[in-house]
Amino acid sequence: MAVVAALVRSAFLVNAVYAESSRAHGITPQQGQLLCVLMPQPYGMSELGEMLGLAKSSLTGLVDRTVQRGLVRREPDPRDGRAVRVGLTEEGDRLAHGFYDETCRRLENLPSGLNTSERDRLAALLARVVVDNKVPEVFTDPAS
Repeated sequence: MAVVAALVRSAFLVNAVYAESSRAHGITPQQGQLLCVLMPQPYGMSELGEMLGLAKSSLTGLVDRTVQRGLVRREPDPRDGRAVRVGLTEEGDRLAHGFYDETCRRLENLPSGLNTSERDRLAALLARVVVDNKVPEVFTDPAS
């Protein structure tokens, strides 16, 4: 299989895992991604838009729906009185960690046919592609 087909099919595989984990937790894949991004800290709307690759209107809708579920909250930005930051609620934090752990377990099983050396090589090559393309940190390494 050529690299393009392998990357595209891998993306579909990872998206399917995200969708399965999301369904298991009663959220959409987009809400799961938002919750994972917010796990380390609250972010401003413009930062979230850049990280998630969403237009302002799409991000606003996603945040609105997730606020209605009681999973995130808007809070004043201490650096800019006109801006807001989005952070996890207690319920959102619990759900985010459960979703994250479940997704990591499912993803960890994908390369189960590889030995340790092959897994390490795969991780190094994928990390290089991610770094070279300046992919935002939307999902942290479970080991960190």
